[in-house]
Amino acid sequence: MSSPPRGELAAQLTPVVREAVEAIGYDLELLDVNQAGRRRLVKVVVDGDEGIGLDEVAQASRAVSAALDANEHLIAGPYTLEVTSPGADRPLTRPRHWLRARLRLVKVKQPEQVEWFGRVGDCDDTGVVLLVKGELRRVEYSAIERAVVEVEFKQPPVEELALLGDRGSKEESE
Repeated sequence: MSSPPRGELAAQLTPVVREAVEAIGYDLELLDVNQAGRRRLVKVVVDGDEGIGLDEVAQASRAVSAALDANEHLIAGPYTLEVTSPGADRPLTRPRHWLRARLRLVKVKQPEQVEWFGRVGDCDDTGVVLLVKGELRRVEYSAIERAVVEVEFKQPPVEELALLGDRGSKEESE
């Protein structure tokens, strides 16, 4: 029995893998299937509201592996499973990505504008509030060509966090 072509196979596996990942409290960000010699490489990218570490990736790997084993008729042959988390350079493309990036510094590219930096505040299904050079600015997702989280090596200024409504650090110090 042969398995379906790559794109069709990924489409068939996506609901199976999504259900397994969501059952343990994570989100399926990507599922890709590639031929790797005689085997298929099934690559799964998962994420969670609090990010995802090595222990969570291992948990997701076990859940996905069990789900694929239970549906082995879909793959019909040997495969290698690779479960990972999104990299730091993953573009922010969905509202939940922005929600998870709250208070983080992001680099934003809008059509026909130079790239600029802002710190993520509140967001909803259509846009995000960003702190840009001391001022709050609402930007609709549809007006963003590309946005990625910037890696910071020091804590953000308390004043910036306060402007974005982060009362956690203020309350702790009182």
